[in-house]
Amino acid sequence: MDWVPIVFVTFKLLALGIAMFFAIKWHYDQGEKGETKAMLRTGGKMAAVFMLALIGVGLVAFTFSRMLGLDLSFP
Repeated sequence: MDWVPIVFVTFKLLALGIAMFFAIKWHYDQGEKGETKAMLRTGGKMAAVFMLALIGVGLVAFTFSRMLGLDLSFP
């Protein structure tokens, strides 16, 4: 078995896990400072932007697929 993907995937998972831990810890510490309203407002804005981006990417992918002639109908 090739060892390169194992090492790279392990490193990637470890690096992302550590980064997520510190990001969550930082945001939790910021929330304890009493800025709960601002944090909730920012979280709501980010969720809305994410949903709009997700819908936009879905529509672009659907339109592009239809232009290529792919059959996207349900059986």
